Amino acid sequence: MSLRPRGSRTVSVGEQIRRELGQLFIEGLKDPRIGFVTISTVKVSSDMSVAMINYTVMGTEKSVRDSEIGLNQSAGWLRKELAHRLKLRHMPNIKFVMDKNLENSMHINALLTQLPDDDRKPLPPEE
Repeated sequence: MSLRPRGSRTVSVGEQIRRELGQLFIEGLKDPRIGFVTISTVKVSSDMSVAMINYTVMGTEKSVRDSEIGLNQSAGWLRKELAHRLKLRHMPNIKFVMDKNLENSMHINALLTQLPDDDRKPLPPEE
């Protein structure tokens, strides 16, 4: 009987992938199109066939698009390198997905700062 929580293998593999990708971005990835990329999360499917890699890119729209193209074209090489480093029996296919959370929160913050001062006052406590 296993005491590990259900799905802990996929979570730990996702964390290992995230850690190793960070190292690969620093050490080995030489694509000039890829800008300042941050891996936010890695979610591995329950059958370990796909790893969805959520990332953010800081920079202009052009650098974001270029980074997306560069990451997608480097996916095969990154998968091969990850397979060597992680020594898994089966390395999941990797899919890069742009994480829009940072962009969305910046947009909401910009909208909130445009509110008139009267609308920015805190609500009175409910009794």
